[in-house]
Parts: sequence; C-alpha cells; structure tokens
Amino acid sequence: MTTLDNRKKASETRFVLDAEQEFKAAARRNKLLAQWAAPIIGRDDVDAYVTEVIKSDFEEAGDDDVLRKVSADMNKVGSGIPDAELREKMDELMEVAREQIADGK
Repeated sequence: MTTLDNRKKASETRFVLDAEQEFKAAARRNKLLAQWAAPIIGRDDVDAYVTEVIKSDFEEAGDDDVLRKVSADMNKVGSGIPDAELREKMDELMEVAREQIADGK
C-alpha cells in the first residue's frame, strides 16, 4: 500500500467512526429529550415515551421529525413551550450527549 492509500483508508475509517458517534449521540439526545419532556407532558411511563421519541427519529432525515413529535405532545397538554425553545433544548442536549459518548458513558 502506498502512503496515499493509507491516508485514504484512514480517512474513510475516521469518517465511519464519526458518523457512528453522531448516530449514537443523536439517539442519546433523543433519550435525554424524552426524559426531560415526559414529566412536562404528564407521562409516567418515561421508558415508553423514550421509545416513542427515538422511533420518531426514523421517519425522515434530520431532527425535524423529533421536534414535531415532542412539540405536538407538548401542545396537546398546553405546555406553552415554543418550538424555538424546544430546538434550543435539543441543541443543548446534543452537546451533553456528545460529551457523554466521548467520555464513554
């Protein structure tokens, strides 16, 4: 293998690892978001709600499907939390999730 081939292979490996870490972080963020939202919307079955939120992320690419799910649930109970604030919470929890993944938690 040439040096160029080695660099290409290393770059591809890094890309795969980064993508895997982002997938794990998004799933962790969705779990944290559901745990945060469950008491606000009056869900006692937190684990079931976590599953619902995580499943909602598979509807389409990106975070909009998760935002729609949690926002709709919050609107049903009149939480008064606007989508912009919910998006900020998602961003905040994504950073927490990335840190937890990086720390091996």
